[in-house]
Amino acid sequence: MGQYDYLIVGAGLFGAAFAFEMNKRGRKVLVIDKRNHIAGNIYTEKVMDINVHKYGAHIFHTSDEKIWNYIGQFASFNHYINSPVARFHDELYNLPFNMNTFSKMWGIVTPAQAKEEIARQIEELHIEEPRNLEEQALSLAGRDVYEKLVKGYTEKQWGRDCKDLPAFIIKRLPLRFTYDNNYFNDPWQGIPIGGYTGIIEKMLQGVEVKTGISYQEYIESSPMDGQKVFTDRQGNHFEKVLYTGMIDEFFAYRLGHLEYRALRFEQEELPGCDNYQGNAVVNYTDRETPYTRIIEHKHFEFGKQPDTVITREYPAEWTPGEEPYYPVNDEKNNTLFAAYRKLAETQPQVLFGGRLGAYQYYDMDKVIAAALKMVEEETVRA
Repeated sequence: MGQYDYLIVGAGLFGAAFAFEMNKRGRKVLVIDKRNHIAGNIYTEKVMDINVHKYGAHIFHTSDEKIWNYIGQFASFNHYINSPVARFHDELYNLPFNMNTFSKMWGIVTPAQAKEEIARQIEELHIEEPRNLEEQALSLAGRDVYEKLVKGYTEKQWGRDCKDLPAFIIKRLPLRFTYDNNYFNDPWQGIPIGGYTGIIEKMLQGVEVKTGISYQEYIESSPMDGQKVFTDRQGNHFEKVLYTGMIDEFFAYRLGHLEYRALRFEQEELPGCDNYQGNAVVNYTDRETPYTRIIEHKHFEFGKQPDTVITREYPAEWTPGEEPYYPVNDEKNNTLFAAYRKLAETQPQVLFGGRLGAYQYYDMDKVIAAALKMVEEETVRA
């Protein structure tokens, strides 16, 4: 039997950062994860001497120098710049939408020509109040950009026709009138040399970790059962729980299921092929291609290996038991999440964090910032 300050459920970036900081402050913590490895969705593993992003492409980027310096204590980063390519049938375009995109699409050469063409297309549509995602995108970028680069990709991503998706999903489209293929505006970005798993390994040094077990399997009793503390099946006690899984799952879906989108990854090893697509990320924006993108992992680290590994990414409807990847933040689900947050307030010994606990998509820098904020709040309470 042991006495712990925190049981941390989830060995991803949020849980690991919280564990690192609390361990540094002398708190005793135990981390568990239902997967058989640490690092959550940023997990990378070596395949054919290539660091493969097992759960989709992750590019670290931030405008917060404090966060950039913080992550830098766990890894050195290369100078990778995210510059995805969009493929619409046999046409290739640069992303984000910029002068290279517009020049290829319309044969124009100046920003004024591009703005004029977009304005002309928008004016022809006569959309005053967008009623759905299709009308919103058309009113922002015109028909050509929408039809070739937005419509098919978005419908695959959400599994619905753009006319059936709410307008707020696309609040803006990044139209850049410069010849700049850098997807992010942040001053700091890159890929950790050696992969992301090493970052989490360093965060969890000196911390007890158990993988391959879920919270529901691990906990014997909790304050919700009338106990004073959380107790596991070995008789260990925990003053608090940080839960980074699905908030509705924690409460056994008492108020109903929140909705998520799922992803399926199809990995292919290509021995003897040193360069499959010439870019780390190629998005397939036509509706007919079943996957949304192909990732060629070696290009994240400018690899010179004689072989390559690619991953095709297929969006899918989420069903209970599958891994949820991003929330469906429409009005219905946000209302349900608010009800779960209210329910969570009745459990002051449980903290909820990360993309699933907060039912919100986070970039990695925002995950770290949120974890550090929670640490400070807990430190003040103590």
